Amino acid sequence: MTDPSLDILDVSDTAIWMAAYRAEESSRADALFRDPIAERLAGKLRAAVLSAKVAVPGSRSGWPPVVRTKLIDDLLARSFAAGCDRVINLAAGWDTRPYRLELPADLLWFEADLPRIVTAKNTALAADEPGCRLLRQPVNLTDPDACEAFVTAAVAGARQPLVITEGLLQYLEPAQVQTLSDILYIAGIDWWITDLWTPVMLRLVNRTMGRHLGDAQWAFAPSDGAGFFHGWTAADEESIFRAAARWRRSPRWLRPARALPAGVLRSGVVRLHRPE
Repeated sequence: MTDPSLDILDVSDTAIWMAAYRAEESSRADALFRDPIAERLAGKLRAAVLSAKVAVPGSRSGWPPVVRTKLIDDLLARSFAAGCDRVINLAAGWDTRPYRLELPADLLWFEADLPRIVTAKNTALAADEPGCRLLRQPVNLTDPDACEAFVTAAVAGARQPLVITEGLLQYLEPAQVQTLSDILYIAGIDWWITDLWTPVMLRLVNRTMGRHLGDAQWAFAPSDGAGFFHGWTAADEESIFRAAARWRRSPRWLRPARALPAGVLRSGVVRLHRPE
């Protein structure tokens, strides 16, 4: 029997799962990161999420999003060291990086998501102080005109802007991803951090998690990986499965990651660069 409270009404509802997994990771003695706000954001649903096997078959720990979080944290740190002075997080959900990461005080960080997520997040975090300048705005990212207007305004004055699309692209159709890619490229984004999943993982997730995902089925999993994004260069690529094995977060039967099919291992996090 499934818990109806875990069913997804729209893509933004998956954000509560991610907060629950970050809270669980933060409670570990060997945590890959600390997110003290996540426990509060996940609320009563945390126990339901962790007791249901909704992350991947056979796992309650939510290790894929946990590992993805750490990989993106590391890529952000590398980007700041290289001069990144603006972050634009599209479909930010319940992400708390502006509050939990050590950030340059003068960094300007933008978040965009659906109106109900932005309203709820503003209320939940009203008493919390971010470590940088943070602006949050409701945007329908599937509306190309609205998305373009937001991104164009957000990059104004930036020298090396960076975009994050964590947990977003897999819910978009390939044509929508291509439109987003064009918007970011034309706007002058220097770096783009995102997670990419293979067709094998798309079929697995939709088959095993479909009862929770509802209309929010996965739709984008390019067979050529980062090669899908014409004009962009893949500066960094990291397999989630290999990183999970290295950090001992995946189930024991998955830890010999090198034995997995190459097509599965390509699922991971990539930092794309827009050449000058």
